[in-house]
Amino acid sequence: MSKGLSLWFACSSIFLLGACAIAISYNGWIAILLGVLAICNIGWGFVVKAKKNRSNEA
Repeated sequence: MSKGLSLWFACSSIFLLGACAIAISYNGWIAILLGVLAICNIGWGFVVKAKKNRSNEA
């Protein structure tokens, strides 16, 4: 995975988790939604990395 793409996934995950932390004091449902989005974003980063590595090996 390129450095730019890695940086994008890292920053977007930090942003989503930070927003989740702030949302905890306002609304629990929004905090849960942001937490799930953050986990999906992290998982999507791993999927993209695996696909890039698999395509580079072939």
